[in-house]
Amino acid sequence: MTHDTIRRRFFWVLKNTLNRVASRMARSGHGPFSLIRHVGRGSGRTYETPVILAEVAEGFVAELTYGENVNWYRNVVAAGGCVVVHRRREYRVSSVEPCGAEAGRDAYPTPFRLILKAARREEFRLLRTNTEGAALRSGR
Repeated sequence: MTHDTIRRRFFWVLKNTLNRVASRMARSGHGPFSLIRHVGRGSGRTYETPVILAEVAEGFVAELTYGENVNWYRNVVAAGGCVVVHRRREYRVSSVEPCGAEAGRDAYPTPFRLILKAARREEFRLLRTNTEGAALRSGR
């Protein structure tokens, strides 16, 4: 079995099991998950991807667990933004910016920070929201 085949099967399992549960948790506002609502680069379809984000004054910090080549990230970059659903509120992301590894890890609460540090995670991005009236619903 090739590396690509194993990778495809792994992502299929994630999409069809863990992601479904994580998406439900994110929509309910419980648990650590948020949703990234993004538009497909080729299809124009709207997708929702569950992720664990850290809320910061400028918006949200995302750790790119699988690197820059995952569809949600490529779609967000291509579109120049997305919507984050965090604790049942929607936030418009106006830009995606690099975020240093130390600052990225420090944005997360202690349990996550320790895991990210132990795992030597280095790829973080700031999902910048508009500073005035960032919440699209229910106000901040």
